[in-house]
Order: sequence, then structure tokens, then C-alpha cells
Amino acid sequence: MTGQGSCITGRVVAVCLSDRKGIPKQDQKQGMLVSGHGLMNDSHAGGWHRQISLLATSSIDKMRAKGLELAYGDFAENLTIEGIDLWKLAVGTRLIISDSDGPIIEVTQIGKECHHGCAIFQQVGECIMPTEGIFARVVRGGQVEAGDSINQFSEDKWLAAIVTASDKGSRGEREDVSGKVIAQMVEEAGGLVVSSRVLPDEQSELARYLVHLSDEVGVDVVFTTGGTGLGPRDVTPEATRSVISKEVPGIAEAMRLAGLKKTPHAMLSRQVAGTRALTLFINLPGSPRGVSECLEPVLPAIRHAVEILRSKVSECATP
Repeated sequence: MTGQGSCITGRVVAVCLSDRKGIPKQDQKQGMLVSGHGLMNDSHAGGWHRQISLLATSSIDKMRAKGLELAYGDFAENLTIEGIDLWKLAVGTRLIISDSDGPIIEVTQIGKECHHGCAIFQQVGECIMPTEGIFARVVRGGQVEAGDSINQFSEDKWLAAIVTASDKGSRGEREDVSGKVIAQMVEEAGGLVVSSRVLPDEQSELARYLVHLSDEVGVDVVFTTGGTGLGPRDVTPEATRSVISKEVPGIAEAMRLAGLKKTPHAMLSRQVAGTRALTLFINLPGSPRGVSECLEPVLPAIRHAVEILRSKVSECATP
């Protein structure tokens, strides 16, 4: 399976939902994971870091050994997992469900504060979820079913999203060729595109979606295409600057330098690059040719940038 690791492998045994908080969840056998949100129709889903919860069957067995009769979902977990000691995973670990095209989730928290009024705690004086339950956000959505495999996602791949800023494209009047060029080049460079969307040239809408991709979805890199020129509707750099915390001027400089080798018009492009939390944002021109010319010189540095943001290497490390 593409993107599968060998050290972490297990199986989904239950997919559980509840329509309100504070009650056990019921095993539905299947469900739909929504990117940046959680399990569809579940009360705990939302745009925060604890979008879904997972608990290992081995943890449930510890409580059964105390004489409790338990069903999957009684600890309010969304996914019950067999074969993985979930509490041993590090925050930031990514898991892929089913196959290479399946959902991807990222561990965001191990355990949580115990609600002492829960039924399990009242019965035996303790609850396993606060110490061995884990929480995750959904990076790539998709169907999940009991029986699906769940494995470690390859640490060699970085995850990308593409945002095309185009009034005509958002109305279906223009094909998003530039987005397709980005996707192909990202795949060839060892990345994986998990999201692609066309939005109108509206600064506030673009900014909100960029924040969503960083804070709720958690992709490594967001590539935008379009809206970097001098026209009255070109607002992608402004939207990007409004959400990033650190600018990375070297990336924009490298792109403009590459463009200047082809045309003096490249100096008119206003691309911005920068970071927000663990996500790198890179503005690209709107034309397929401009995308290719600008993306080629910066792609070799992307993996190292992602590793720095995720604290896997120091900035002075040798590539």
C-alpha cells in the first residue's frame, strides 16, 4: 500500500457516533470522515484539534477485566482500533485508513481531562479514556468501515493543498489547468495533494480558507495560484499576508528570479511565501506556464522546510 508504514499497523473494529455529548456512542459499522471536521453527524466533530477520538481494544479489555460489560463506543470513542497501542503514538503521527486513497488522520492529543461524573468512573473509580484514548484531526476525508486497515502514513511524504483564486474558475467558466500542473509537480517531488479547491478573488474568503487548511486540516504546504498581479481583483498576496505569522521572502525572490529569465514581466508579480503554525504558504502565478517556471526552483527546498516546521531537523542540518 502506498504511504503505508511497517511499524504501526492495525484494524478498525468499530465506527461510533452520538448525536449529543456526554453519552456513549453507538457503533454504526461505517461512517464518513470529513477533512478538517471529523466524523459526519457526530456531536464531537468540529473545527478544532479534537475532531475524532480513538481507543484501542487492548485498553477496553483492561476495563473489562475489572468486571465491566462494555460495548464499543461506551467510552465515547469514534474509532475503536485493534492491534495498535494508541497511547504510545507521538503527537503529529499520521495514520492512513483502508488504502492509499483512504482517509488520513493526524494525532493531536494523547488523553484528556477526566469527567468524574461519567458512568464508567462511577462504577469502578477510574476511566481509561483520559490516559489511553487519543484524539486526531482529519487531514484527508473519506469513508471508514469496520474491518479497514489502519497504518502509519509514510513520513517521507509531505501533504499539500491547492487553492486556485479565480472568479471565472469559481463560476465554472474556466478550467483549472494551473491547479493540475501544481498537482503533477507536487506528486513528482514526493508530496501528496489532499485537497484542491477553486475560490473567487475575494480576500476575506481566501483568508478564511487558508486558515482552515492550516489550523483545522493541518496540511504541510498550501499552494495558491492566481491573483498575484496588479489587477483590481488580484488579492491573493493580501489574503496570504493577513494569515501568515512569518514571511519567507527567499521563496518569492527565487520564483521571481526564475521568471525574469523568461520575461521582464515577472518583476510585476507580487507572490508571497510564509508560514502559519506548521503550514507553509506559497503564492504562484495564475498561468500554467508561470506555475511551472516558478515552482520548479523552489520544490527542492520544500521537504526541508516541512521538516523544520515539524521539528524533525534543525535549520542548519545538511539536506
